[in-house]
Amino acid sequence: MPAIHVRNVPESVVTALRERATRHGKSMQQEVRQILEEAARTPPPPKAPEPVRLITVRTAVSSTWRREEVYGDTGR
Repeated sequence: MPAIHVRNVPESVVTALRERATRHGKSMQQEVRQILEEAARTPPPPKAPEPVRLITVRTAVSSTWRREEVYGDTGR
């Protein structure tokens, strides 16, 4: 079975992993292996949709409506 060696892991991360493994009743290797397996199984998030392009159009006619009538509020 292939092995992974990770260097320069901060001591705080190693301590947290050790404590987490202890809480779960596992060795640190088992805990890290499970974390990696779960991360590998989790599908990547869907691609964000393309942003909506808004176009402002100027008209020669002045409007007769008020914001409150359209949005039902008193503005922002």
